[in-house]
Order: sequence, then C-alpha cells, then structure tokens
Amino acid sequence: MESKLQLHGFNNLTKSLSFNIYDICYAQTNEQREAYIDYIDEMYNAERLTQILSDVVKIIGANILNIARQDYEPHGASVTMLIAEHDVEDCEENYDESPGPLPDTIVAHLDKSHVTVHTYPESHPHDGVSTFRADIDVSTCGLISPLKVLNYLIHSFDSDVVTVDYRVRGFTRDIDGTKHYIDHDINSIQNYLTEDTQNAYQMIDVNVYQENLFHTKMMLKDFNLDNYVFGTNAKELDPTEAKSIEDRLRREMLEIFYSRNVE
Repeated sequence: MESKLQLHGFNNLTKSLSFNIYDICYAQTNEQREAYIDYIDEMYNAERLTQILSDVVKIIGANILNIARQDYEPHGASVTMLIAEHDVEDCEENYDESPGPLPDTIVAHLDKSHVTVHTYPESHPHDGVSTFRADIDVSTCGLISPLKVLNYLIHSFDSDVVTVDYRVRGFTRDIDGTKHYIDHDINSIQNYLTEDTQNAYQMIDVNVYQENLFHTKMMLKDFNLDNYVFGTNAKELDPTEAKSIEDRLRREMLEIFYSRNVE
C-alpha cells in the first residue's frame, strides 16, 4: 500500500465533478410530446431523485444530515440534502479516486461542499425531436472523492450524450508547509469509467493538465430506433420514414456532442 501524505490539518482541496446528461427521443405528435414530458417528469420526480442522490451520498462515503424536496408545476423537481463526511471503520476505499459502481432538480450540501442536479425536459414541434437534460455537480472537500459516482449517475439516466468536467481547486499543506495542488494521479476522466461504460461510448478529451482541469465528451455508440421513438413501434414505421427519423435523432446527438449546429 502506498504511504499516505501526512497533512497539516484538514485537506483543503476541493474536487468538483460536473456533467450534463442528455436523453434524446422522437415524439411526432403534440400528444406524444406531452406524454414524453409527463413520463420524464414522473420518472425523475423528487422522490426518485432523492433516492438517486441518497445512493450518491452512500457511494462517496458520506452521511445525510437533512433532506428537503419539492416537485414543481408544470414540470421539474428539486431536492436539497445536507450531508457530512463520516467515519466508518475499514471504509478507506470510499475515499479513493477510483471507478465507482454502476446503477427535476437536486441540490445537496456537504458540511463543507455540495451536490446539485437540475433537470430540463424540453420538446419542439420541428422534426419531432425531444431532449431531456440533467445537469449534475458533485463538489467535495477533504478525503471524499466525487469520481466514484461517475458510472452510477451515467447509468441512472438514459444517457445518450454526456459531457463531463472535473477540476481540483485550492491547495493543502503537508506537515513541512509544502503546498499540494492535487492529491491523486489523473490524466483523464476516462480512467474512472468502468470498462463497459468505456465500450458503450465514443469519447474525446480536452484537458488542461497544468490547471488540474479535465473534460470528456461521450456519445452512445449503439443506435436502436426502438429505444428512441415514443408512443410508436419502430418496426411498424415505413422504412423511408424510419431512416428519416434516425437521421434526425443522430443529428441531434452529434450537434449536442460537438456543441454546434450541423447544416
């Protein structure tokens, strides 16, 4: 086992993980679009989001101190948690920067940091494409690592496109006063994704190593139209229409992945 760095006082490094998760859907009629939004609103209501966030807190090795949650009209929900780092015997693996397990608005506060999730269901009559977005931030201080929740959160949502940012801020001192601006090795967020997650997504990195800034974009590789049409059986579609719908959905994914409109 590697020897641990002896620190002077509390570890003051802040480790922040932020990502946007997108779920793409085709809903042609007004009724189908409304049904899709209602489905998303129910699927990710305050109760479900509270459970997801509770699992996140457990994965990073923290304690929930308080929960406040609220559903909104016409859509959306929010949950706020106060959580704290806790001592559990033989739980050092909770604090390692390593791949974690696999599995609207949430806001959670640690005693020194916070966790937030916001959801944005939207649809547009043009081309029949609807997009559900979840913005997630996990910011921790000290020994707790947010990297352990990457895989769980990606698999907790129907993630077609994911953009992830990870940054270590501030510094901590060892006992002789030397500053340390990061306390673990990392050259890519991809290092902390499980093999099945890596195999499922096309990924690119944009990293600024000297600033401890890491950015990864992910787009699902496999495309099964049955998973994207809402209120319609893809097998019943005319082949020409099915191809047109698939092209529109792929274009939506590519535009989000590259953050630009495709002509």
